[in-house]
Amino acid sequence: MKRHWTLAALGAVLILGGALLAHFIQTSGGIRIEDVRFKGAKGNTMSALVYIPAGATEQTPAPGILAVHGYINSRETQDGFAIEFARRGYVVVAIDQMGHGYSDPPTYAYGFGGPDGLRYLLSLPYVDKANIGLEGHSMGGWTVLAAASAMPDAYKAIVLEGSSTGKPFAAEGTPTWPRNLAVVFSQYDEFSGIMWGSEYAKNVPQAPKLQKVFGVTAPIEPGKVYGDIAQGTGRVLYTPAITHPSDHFSEEAIGYSLDWFAKTLSGGKPLQASDQIWRWKEIGTLIAFIGFIVLLLGTFDLLLATSPFAALRLTTADRGGSAPAQTDGRWWAAFWLTALIPAITYYPAFALGNTFLPASKFLPQLFTTQIALWALINAAITLALLPLIPKAPARSGVIGASLLIAIVTVAVGYLSLWLADVLFKVDFRIWIVALKLPNANQALIMLIYLVPLTLFFIVALSALHRNFSRPGAAALGHYATTVLALSLGFVVLVGGQYLAMWLGGKLINPFPTSPVIPLSTIITIQFVPLLAIIALISTFTWRRTGSALPGALICGLFVTWYIVAGQATQAAF
Repeated sequence: MKRHWTLAALGAVLILGGALLAHFIQTSGGIRIEDVRFKGAKGNTMSALVYIPAGATEQTPAPGILAVHGYINSRETQDGFAIEFARRGYVVVAIDQMGHGYSDPPTYAYGFGGPDGLRYLLSLPYVDKANIGLEGHSMGGWTVLAAASAMPDAYKAIVLEGSSTGKPFAAEGTPTWPRNLAVVFSQYDEFSGIMWGSEYAKNVPQAPKLQKVFGVTAPIEPGKVYGDIAQGTGRVLYTPAITHPSDHFSEEAIGYSLDWFAKTLSGGKPLQASDQIWRWKEIGTLIAFIGFIVLLLGTFDLLLATSPFAALRLTTADRGGSAPAQTDGRWWAAFWLTALIPAITYYPAFALGNTFLPASKFLPQLFTTQIALWALINAAITLALLPLIPKAPARSGVIGASLLIAIVTVAVGYLSLWLADVLFKVDFRIWIVALKLPNANQALIMLIYLVPLTLFFIVALSALHRNFSRPGAAALGHYATTVLALSLGFVVLVGGQYLAMWLGGKLINPFPTSPVIPLSTIITIQFVPLLAIIALISTFTWRRTGSALPGALICGLFVTWYIVAGQATQAAF
């Protein structure tokens, strides 16, 4: 039994160590973090993390910044900005946009929640109302612009990260509105056409729409301040050589916002823009995320050693049987079909879902619906190919035990995240790969998508192990095969898209009339680590049970939780 405790204990230690590191970084210098809910003007519930520097009091109010994440992200995505703003003495209100995180759905409503967020920031007694900044990434830029439109005299400066004024979701910019504007628009931003009407992100300085905001008719010189900060007409453009989702994971991009607020707001601490520590917080939450996966495996191993799950265990004779399958032509054909078909069907599934399955109260999350459609398409393809897949001995009497062990395993993982949230106010994440606690609304939404996603895992992982898993297979080769079989197609897809962006300046769009290609491409980045995690969990459980079912049920629960809690809810459920 001691051996079975080892893995679970290691996972717990990694979670504790990572969460502690993240906590100490985000509270560096006496910063206090409050998790708040407040009512918007229309009675909607809004969610925010409030970062309060040690010196901010009613007697000595501090400048304030409203920080807002982009589409299908959450308040924690802006941690890099929030931590560095707070270290410089700014009170930060990092809100969840409407329909994101723990703010009420639907998305897009009430100025995305921006006016409500600014009113809340201004209501705090320890905030200097004469020194307010607004910062937003992507759709978060439209959120803070909505706040600036609703309260044009309530702020002094604004930073748009990968965002724009004007259509489709913001008021048109002019040389005098919004006040003291910094635009951080990356050279490889996937949304340059949507944001500034420029086919290529590198050409944004020549975009007429941006030049109109700057009040010039010539190409804008990055880093040069236009207008007059004292008059509120200051303008500056920064163009880091990164992509759109990298804006909130870049010391350069964050540094530009620090520089601009140092120029336009009073009362902050004079730290150099290069003095940044937020990456250590990301390292901490990554360690905790790794610990979460290890804890799931350790919990499964521990439960499997107990009598209620004895029927699932492989015997010694079962473990030592045959050698791995030979890597002949059939094996390689199965490998490449497994790797490439899910990647090939990805964009068509998203385009179909976007066209025929709009958000509704029955399918409230647009992108989760598209992922579920992709999963069902691939389950159907796999079922059609089953006659060509090697037979595997079926294990009887394991359905009930598999379901129970999956539920208990994921419940232990949920408890670990809940404790990390309660004790340290962190979730498990790295960059855009993030596992959050679901709220009550999201927990109900999970029930909608759990069935199609779990069905996919049951079918796909059964085929995976029938093709590539044999008793007695060496662990390293076995894990490497399943990880590559599941994730390699998306590695090729993501790598190919960003190679095209690097060489040609824009993504390859197989559906020119579809508006979802840039966003679905960014979502694809998460498929690579998620599919690798799925392969690890599935292979670990198969090697101990000889069945794909326990791992498929664990993955169904985990992935549905991951997606629903991290996605935008476009329709009230």
